[in-house]
Amino acid sequence: MGQNIGITIIIYDFSTSADRQILVDAFTKGQNQGLVNALTKMPAVGRISITGTLGYDLSFIKMIPTPTGRIIRFVTNRQIRFGEAYFDTQSQNFNLTAGEININTQDKSKSTGMLYPLAQLTLDKEGQLSLELNQNPWRLSGIIDWSGTPGEN
Repeated sequence: MGQNIGITIIIYDFSTSADRQILVDAFTKGQNQGLVNALTKMPAVGRISITGTLGYDLSFIKMIPTPTGRIIRFVTNRQIRFGEAYFDTQSQNFNLTAGEININTQDKSKSTGMLYPLAQLTLDKEGQLSLELNQNPWRLSGIIDWSGTPGEN
């Protein structure tokens, strides 16, 4: 808490509507574990890493255009480390990492985001999807957006 760390997200490609439908169907059939299983089978469309770690693949990345830029949402099956599984059996249920980055291309200082490092997707009493967290979300700031060259990278 209160620490600054670097997080790098590399996007190879954006997920398709068909990819989204696969995840919706998987969640409908198997709830959080069904979603995790489907994410495990999907090819990587990006990578996330914290400075000093190898990181892991991102299985789903969606871009949503906004009037001031774009929102990028991502989710992946989070690999549970041996220490977590050994010492805290509850954390085995919190096996997703998700996040959202709001990139403001008009005023880069207003770009923000959130990272949810230990999460599971649940249905609330009203039937709406919600994230249940086993760890505080991380606020993302100081976002640097390297858009690449369209058609090349």
